[in-house]
Amino acid sequence: MAKDGNKSSWKEFIWNPRTREFCGRTASSWGLIFLFYLAFYIFLAGLFCVTIYVMLLTLDDNIPTCQDRLATPGMMIRPTGKDLEIIYTKEDTESWDSHVQALNSFLSAYNDSVQEQNNLDCTPDQYFIQEDSDSVKNNPKRSCRFKRSVLEECSGLVDRYYGYFDGKPCVIIKLNRVIGMLPGKDGPVPSVSCGPKKYKINVDEWGDDSDKMGEVAYFPPNGTFNLMYFPYYGKKAQVNYSQPLVAVKFLNITMNTEVNVECKIIARNILANNDRDKFAGRVSFKLRINSRK
Repeated sequence: MAKDGNKSSWKEFIWNPRTREFCGRTASSWGLIFLFYLAFYIFLAGLFCVTIYVMLLTLDDNIPTCQDRLATPGMMIRPTGKDLEIIYTKEDTESWDSHVQALNSFLSAYNDSVQEQNNLDCTPDQYFIQEDSDSVKNNPKRSCRFKRSVLEECSGLVDRYYGYFDGKPCVIIKLNRVIGMLPGKDGPVPSVSCGPKKYKINVDEWGDDSDKMGEVAYFPPNGTFNLMYFPYYGKKAQVNYSQPLVAVKFLNITMNTEVNVECKIIARNILANNDRDKFAGRVSFKLRINSRK
């Protein structure tokens, strides 16, 4: 009998035919609760939208609000190889053809015809400043031409194999973009310098591959980044920006040996010795050219 009583009370709680209550509340009571929560969540959604809108008003479409972590630009190479290791056999075309194709693809945007069509012939050796006029944005901003022919022997125009065929490969170095950066300010023109990377042999001894690396040639001469390519104003403001490049050609590297190479940016206002970030102002890679002769 007790079980039947409990069952009956639960049924009555769910639906009471005498008072016409569902779960202890009438239809009007449930309706008021629904309207309250509907109004409450509409208010929260509206408050959230207004907050986001006000925050977006403080942002600039072209310049990041916070870029304190980008004080020192990173560097990268092309081709990247596998894990920044460029390894191939000189006589085996298939082993280095992917590197040539990667360079062709990367440098296609730097074709002389493309640069002449999209960018300006700027005055060299001075910053290309494009200031805004009060509240009027000077957008889109123009960019200076960087023609691949400037890379001479490493342009793919003089030697379509970029030196990989005869064991004198070219590696392209680019400096990552940082908005508003003026490298070389109050100092010499920024340039790239490549040399053997030091590595630890044991606890107290360090070594390098200076006897294996041989001579290198830079294109443009002295491996400089001309000042006219700076500052950079952002992807949206400067759509056709072509970041400057430096090509390094290894002239007589020792064959069948792994060589550790490190390239750094030389500029007064760019630090390239940050032990915490191995890509800050520098890039390290391994180069090995095998030969069957």
